[in-house]
Amino acid sequence: MLNQIKGLHHVTSIAGDAAQNNAFFTDTLGLRRVKKTVNFDAPDVYHLYYGDEVGTPGSVMTYFPFPNAARGRPGTGEVGTTVFSVPEGSLGFWRDRLAAKGAANLAEDAPFGQARLTFDGPDGDGFALVEQPGDTRTPWAGNGVGADEAIRGFHSASMRLRDGGAMGELLGFMGYEKLDTSGDVTRFAVNGDAATVIDVETLPGAAQAQQGAGSVHHIAFAVENREKQLEVRKALLDTGYQVTPVIDRDYFWAIYFRTPGGVLFEVATNEPGFDRDEDRAHLGEALKLPSQHEHLRGFLEDHLQPLEG
Repeated sequence: MLNQIKGLHHVTSIAGDAAQNNAFFTDTLGLRRVKKTVNFDAPDVYHLYYGDEVGTPGSVMTYFPFPNAARGRPGTGEVGTTVFSVPEGSLGFWRDRLAAKGAANLAEDAPFGQARLTFDGPDGDGFALVEQPGDTRTPWAGNGVGADEAIRGFHSASMRLRDGGAMGELLGFMGYEKLDTSGDVTRFAVNGDAATVIDVETLPGAAQAQQGAGSVHHIAFAVENREKQLEVRKALLDTGYQVTPVIDRDYFWAIYFRTPGGVLFEVATNEPGFDRDEDRAHLGEALKLPSQHEHLRGFLEDHLQPLEG
């Protein structure tokens, strides 16, 4: 069993309109845009990162906004709901705020005894806010949401699978322990400070998801550094998983592998961070390009959709 993984690093999804996506996360949810860069594999498309003040691992939601992307079809083999942690007693504030901002499908429930507010993002993305007592992470409170209500970072992510058995075995190998089961959902957690929970929803009769706008592209787990990442990579390879070589993503190093249920997993380093090429006071303001795409700057600055902030 691995002990290097300390919870979630980031979640990356697909969007349609970049400006709408940017407004939802910065204005509606009050997060900070900590990086404005491009998709390394499709540089004519943004890669936008939202999180706390510095983009602490475990707080960062990222997006590839493909203009005019078709809406994804929810189903199995994907992350269905991304869940953020908010302070105890703040769901009333968020219910009113999200309703005023026009968020779709607002509903309240309490899975595993935790008060939760569910809602959809602009592309039908599944989100929830969970009241998490004792979450001491410092939030970003610069976009109209006060520190007493602001999102602290991730609480968890929920995956939809036809068969949760193989995923449970993989999560166990990655250091997660089974905590509880409620209906079709099994909860796992890993030892860490925050963003440590994964829920697996087993839906044997559901159709396979079709990826598009509103779909999670991949989910990333955090390791401290490149040394720990190489240890994880070797262990996964030895277990029979097909794992990519280490890829430099400028703000972290990444490896990827496909899980038995179809969800794409990434293991990302906490180093070097989003302030490696920008002052912390100005994170996410300028268009930052990987070196291999710097020669495209003029074209990209003219081509990419303008964003507020």
